[in-house]
Amino acid sequence: MNEQLFELPLGDWVTSIVDWITTTFAVIFDGIKFVLEAVYSGFMFVLGDPPFLVVALVLAILAFLAKGWKLGLGTLIGFFIIEGVGQWHNAMESLSLVIIATVVALVIGIPIGIWAARNETVSAVVRPILDFLQTMPPFVYLIPTVVIFLTGAVPGLIATVVFAIAPGIRFTELGIRQVDKEVVEAGQAFGSPPRRILREIQLPLALPTIMGGVNQVIMLALSMVVIAGMVGAGGLGLAVYQSLGRIDIGLGFESGLSVVILAMFLDRVTVGLSDRSPVARAAKSTAA
Repeated sequence: MNEQLFELPLGDWVTSIVDWITTTFAVIFDGIKFVLEAVYSGFMFVLGDPPFLVVALVLAILAFLAKGWKLGLGTLIGFFIIEGVGQWHNAMESLSLVIIATVVALVIGIPIGIWAARNETVSAVVRPILDFLQTMPPFVYLIPTVVIFLTGAVPGLIATVVFAIAPGIRFTELGIRQVDKEVVEAGQAFGSPPRRILREIQLPLALPTIMGGVNQVIMLALSMVVIAGMVGAGGLGLAVYQSLGRIDIGLGFESGLSVVILAMFLDRVTVGLSDRSPVARAAKSTAA
């Protein structure tokens, strides 16, 4: 039996840090929990309370506007399948969690990506942090969030934001860095200030790449929301977790299929909205 050469109490240090953070910032965490629970309740009032047909038609119309009648019809058929297997309410809970987590991740991530693209020091600091976030097993994120926020939708939301934020930052930085420097220099030559160059040149030209990051954030958020069902976040993740606990193959297939349909809807709508951006349309017309 090999003896341990030396002991590094890293786990004890992390536990002490989390305990200190939980105690010191308890009031702030309570405020965050209150706000997120209120927002989540609002989304469920909009998506979960109305009749199935109303919400399904509205989302199908959104898909139609984003990509065309084929996606609209496919969305409607997919949602009828979700309703037919009894997972509609769970799907709307998961969709609410994904939307909230995605918005929070993008509100935080896009400005950081812009900052990293314009500052090499920030980029050098952010890059290893993002590597850490993207390689850490997703289950690990649930532990500190449960300690701080207990169980329910909020710890699932926080863990999802942390897990999904990295692509939003990376793709934003990449998109801005890929903008032709000559175009930026032309704006500078005309006397445009940096903020105007960012707003009117860099962000519009980087939008297709940024939208790719948005798509990745949504997909990661959906995958994490499913895992967050283990801590009582509800939705399709809870159904998957219940099917695993009961060894219920039928429930597992129904909830898993509902996750796939929801993922396809979110992916196609995001791609469709990205393709409708002026830059993407101009690129297509140039290629044609």
